[in-house]
Amino acid sequence: MPPNTLPTDYAPEALPAPSRLESFSDGVIAVIITIMVLEFKLPQEPGPKAFITDVIPTLAVYLLSFTYTGIYWINHNHLVNRLKRVDAPILYANLLLLFCLSLLPFATSYVLSEKFNSFSVAVYAGELFLSGLGFVVLSAAVTRHFHRTGTANPVKLATQKAEGRKGFLSLALYALAVPLAYWHPSMAAADLALGTLLWIVPGFMLPASRHSESAGSS
Repeated sequence: MPPNTLPTDYAPEALPAPSRLESFSDGVIAVIITIMVLEFKLPQEPGPKAFITDVIPTLAVYLLSFTYTGIYWINHNHLVNRLKRVDAPILYANLLLLFCLSLLPFATSYVLSEKFNSFSVAVYAGELFLSGLGFVVLSAAVTRHFHRTGTANPVKLATQKAEGRKGFLSLALYALAVPLAYWHPSMAAADLALGTLLWIVPGFMLPASRHSESAGSS
């Protein structure tokens, strides 16, 4: 859309800065991590055997959930840092992502209480799928904002496109884990871990020029 036909509401100078969105999101994610650690229970019996059987499984699931939440916080930070302003679709998409992430403590607690049975692992996989979908929606809202306001450069658009491919690949892995949980829960857990690994390094599957993004946005 030519600059002279851009709606007034989408003029970059008329939109709020992303600082409040980022601060609010950081606070919510911090609360999510705090709630998850409260799921740790003391062993009912003393000794190393009770510790191994009661604490180690909880620690393993907590580690996966913590890693998952942490890498979404990192990638959320990278995504928001591309913005100079935010519009209503971005704000609502961000709320959707935070809502999906806020369900992770429940899914973590449920899979532990059900001793990793097939249905609980499928529920956990479903939660990871929902959160991944929330991030894809937020990323799409950011791309839409770039096009509507004309504030994107080629580096930002290439990064958004590559990040979208990574998002859909991880969604496919999370979706695969749901039926896989009924065949072999451990294989489903490995599949979920693989989907999470895609996001640990923000630059994975992204253009090599991403690191020059900040220079290109000036």
